[in-house]
Amino acid sequence: MDWIKPLIHQSQGAKEFAYCPYSKFRVGAALLAHDGTVFTGCNVENASYNLGLCAERTAIAKAVSGGYRSFKAIAIASDLEDQFVSPCGGCRQFMREFGDHWSVYLSKPDGSYKEMTIEDLLPVSFGPEDLKKKRLFTTKNGS
Repeated sequence: MDWIKPLIHQSQGAKEFAYCPYSKFRVGAALLAHDGTVFTGCNVENASYNLGLCAERTAIAKAVSGGYRSFKAIAIASDLEDQFVSPCGGCRQFMREFGDHWSVYLSKPDGSYKEMTIEDLLPVSFGPEDLKKKRLFTTKNGS
């Protein structure tokens, strides 16, 4: 697959725009839609820490705001020298919203990568289809 290395390179480029004055931990992401369009994102921190945005969610939000809902892969880059960067739990669930079988490429600064799926990163997950399953309990008004 000749698109993997360029996607990783784009995630590394996105990392350069990270706004991370507090953690000094730069992260970039490049999200590949099924039609070949790539959306990039970087982490954006805030003095009120819980308001920060992760690179993965930034890229996905850009894609969704452009009308995209189906993705082929996402590449994630950081400055970790000898370790593949891994998405946080919130990002794993955010990615899961759009399916559990697309590829996630965890990379190192040298361009090496490890391929995983959302299902690998978030096993036994909860997704939109779970809300459609039959339940035993209903409220008093029948919902």
